[in-house]
Amino acid sequence: MILQALVDHYEELAAQDKIARPGWAKVKVSWALEIDEKGQLLDVLPLREPSKDGKKMLPREMELPAPVKRSSGIQPNFVWDNASYILGLDNKGKEKRALECFEASRTLHLNLLAAADSPTARAVKAFFAAWEPGKANQIAAFAAHRDDLLAGENLCFLYSGTYAAEDDEIRAAWQNAYEDIAEGDTSRCLITGKETVPELVHPAIKNVRDAQSSGAALVSFNAPAFCSFGKEQNANAPVSKYAAFAYTSALNHLLADRDHVKLIGNTTVVYWAKGAGEQYQDAFADLLDGDSVSNEDLNALMKSVAEGKPYVYDGLPIRPENDFYILGLSPNAARLSVRFFYRRSFGKIVSNLRRHYEDIRIVSDGRSKVDTIPLWALLRETVNTKASDKSPLPQLAGDVMKSMLGGGRYPETLLNQTMLRIRAEHDISRGKAGIIKAYLIRNTENHPDRESIMEVTKVSLNAESAYTPYILGRLFAVLEGLQQAANPGINATIKDRFFNSACATPAAVFPLLLRLSNSHLKKLDTGKAVYWSKQIGELSQKLGMEFPAHQTLQEQGSFILGYYHQTQKRFEKKTITDKEEQ
Repeated sequence: MILQALVDHYEELAAQDKIARPGWAKVKVSWALEIDEKGQLLDVLPLREPSKDGKKMLPREMELPAPVKRSSGIQPNFVWDNASYILGLDNKGKEKRALECFEASRTLHLNLLAAADSPTARAVKAFFAAWEPGKANQIAAFAAHRDDLLAGENLCFLYSGTYAAEDDEIRAAWQNAYEDIAEGDTSRCLITGKETVPELVHPAIKNVRDAQSSGAALVSFNAPAFCSFGKEQNANAPVSKYAAFAYTSALNHLLADRDHVKLIGNTTVVYWAKGAGEQYQDAFADLLDGDSVSNEDLNALMKSVAEGKPYVYDGLPIRPENDFYILGLSPNAARLSVRFFYRRSFGKIVSNLRRHYEDIRIVSDGRSKVDTIPLWALLRETVNTKASDKSPLPQLAGDVMKSMLGGGRYPETLLNQTMLRIRAEHDISRGKAGIIKAYLIRNTENHPDRESIMEVTKVSLNAESAYTPYILGRLFAVLEGLQQAANPGINATIKDRFFNSACATPAAVFPLLLRLSNSHLKKLDTGKAVYWSKQIGELSQKLGMEFPAHQTLQEQGSFILGYYHQTQKRFEKKTITDKEEQ
């Protein structure tokens, strides 16, 4: 399913001339070795180009023969590579291995170009026939750039103003070699359905966060325990050479597009639409960020697409029925783990995202100016604020993403981690309250108090609710407000000492807190004392002075919502009447 979708995407990109054809790939190259007809090194030319912001010089991206997969051993690339393969030199003290790399590269080029007779092909062959790594420092062009050339970046050949990879005969020689039918037992390709010799080692996948910089494998069999019926390596999951190239090229193309790659925890997320329309990627990226959802155009997009109506986004049409794909990848040594893969209509995905934002929406605590909470900020609420690494649990990040995209229950870990942070920090932020609200909405469908829970999972205070845990949370917020009014500038409140106990075991704490409130009331003038006494009395009457001995995790969540709602109500802009009462 995943490989088939990626192969289809490759073919759509190829039809639009947005990706290299089979056997070729976009490669980052930093230096060009200019040679003459005798293969002598004339000059070393820098190919780096300024970044978009002009702050960095980056390697030039060129269409070159597809790179080989280097898991071990010595395997050269054709007409480009690093200094070990092209020059037989390195700066790592591995002179013997560098010479072996050069000899392998020399053999490859002389064999593949044996029949090629263009001036550029003759020059490249002459270079490999004449180059002596031991005498490199005697060549002025090399000596002037020695450290840069040995830094590990890629080099290519330039002859008479033409890059070797642009020469027709060299290109033909590579294409013939690439398309040469391998020997071996044939199998039916799982992607194309054609009978062919399977590609035993697939090209590497690059740019997955924290995976090996040289690339990692999405499909790989490297031990006898993973094999069956005497088949070796990827013959256990037969994929043709074309399909292996196509799916890896498409995935590398997606991962290289940093504007359309998201990092959720340690999961690298890529996404694409059927037909390769970038407007779908742009819209999804903006919607996933969340902090852009308040934008009028994005709100209109969500409403229209979720209702099954087409929408024009940035001048391009978005059709709700169009298929959309989302793939989450995580590093796993030299391999990649698939965290999740979704194929749904774009309208369904947008509808689920819209529901998620509605579920977590809650009255603001004044700490953020955005209307909605982006996923990265939501996950940050589950992490210790004092930790140097603010990354959430890897599994949690992927599971929350699944809930957002699929519209299902939130993971239990999300509530547990949020409650853990609240108990440790005694801070109920908008994000934490939003998480609890969304969790209670989606994960308590069969709860005996479902009706009462839905009453308290509102955006702001529901003064009509009589649900005991919610009322207890409101009462605690009022008692804290009274304490602060009686002791202006107090550093620590009852929340710092009693919040956890009041939330989990109300009967053990509230009688004490109510007795303390009498002392606080005595410090206030008559008007303010009446104001606070009235609130305490109204809430106590709803409780009937019956405090539960214990509260479940869901009840504690309702308690926290009551506390948060009541606290934000107190911080609302006061009306004239409110001020007179105080």
